[in-house]
Amino acid sequence: MKKRIALFAAFAFASLSFTSLAQAQDNVTLRYLASYGGISAHELADALGYFKGTGVSIENKGYASGGPESLFALASGSVDIGSAATPAVLNSIASGNKFVAAYPTNGIDNTTKSIFYVREDSPIKTVKDLAGKSVAINTLGAHLDYTLREALRQAGLPQNAAKPVAVPGPQLEQVLRSGQVDVAAFGYWQTTFEGVARSHGGLRPVFNDTAVLGEIAGGFTVLREDFVQEHPEAAKTFVQQSARALDYAREHPEEVRVILAKALKERGENPEVAQYFTGYGVRPGGKAEDRDVQYWIDILERDGALGKGQLQVTNVLFKAQ
Repeated sequence: MKKRIALFAAFAFASLSFTSLAQAQDNVTLRYLASYGGISAHELADALGYFKGTGVSIENKGYASGGPESLFALASGSVDIGSAATPAVLNSIASGNKFVAAYPTNGIDNTTKSIFYVREDSPIKTVKDLAGKSVAINTLGAHLDYTLREALRQAGLPQNAAKPVAVPGPQLEQVLRSGQVDVAAFGYWQTTFEGVARSHGGLRPVFNDTAVLGEIAGGFTVLREDFVQEHPEAAKTFVQQSARALDYAREHPEEVRVILAKALKERGENPEVAQYFTGYGVRPGGKAEDRDVQYWIDILERDGALGKGQLQVTNVLFKAQ
């Protein structure tokens, strides 16, 4: 398969000095869709002024309810930046979309993770108890959907033993407490909503995605190959400064909570949830490892969603020359 020009956060970060920003050769504005309750690394980079003087700017074009919607907008040309869970990105590439995995949006570890909650009085104690139960997730075909399937498989249950129900992040707590669903899954990118729900009491975690998947990148910010080819310097600058923001968030979490609160207020969302931001959970420099992608390639091949050898890690994480 033809090698994809996959930009990645390993753009010579070891030798890169961030005191002088890379100047893009042309002025380029990248359009994106925001996520409720949070900000992406490129939004944080913009708020920190990292794109200033580089010729690169970003423009919010609304909201995406989840990764698949974001990838659809990217494929249609409505936006220039997509963001989705790794399996959704792989499926999209395998389906013929010429996308580039730019940098990990988030990772899951002991601090940042997706948590599946039930009400305190629920009979559900373990994953095996999910058989026949409904599970609220933010969108079908994305990270929480695949995590649920894998958790069921590891517990010795059919992957369709539980019924996933698409529920927007801001409504997860409500549908769980009202009994409309048996379980509500708060994604690693929804730690603000999870923190609010937990503060209200009466809920109990059953499992989390770190326990199921291990420490791994949860998803990627995605660019189109044609955009990268047309604007190579702008794309490189975009990735470098976004990775710089990821590192800033790790080192200055309190400052990022202030920035997040301001962004949420400007977008008409509840700024109070910003206090529950736990970070992005990615490795220093926004770097990925082969396992971040190979893990999901193996699962998709096992389940028949990908042909054997249809995708290689290097097709997704090929480093820029």
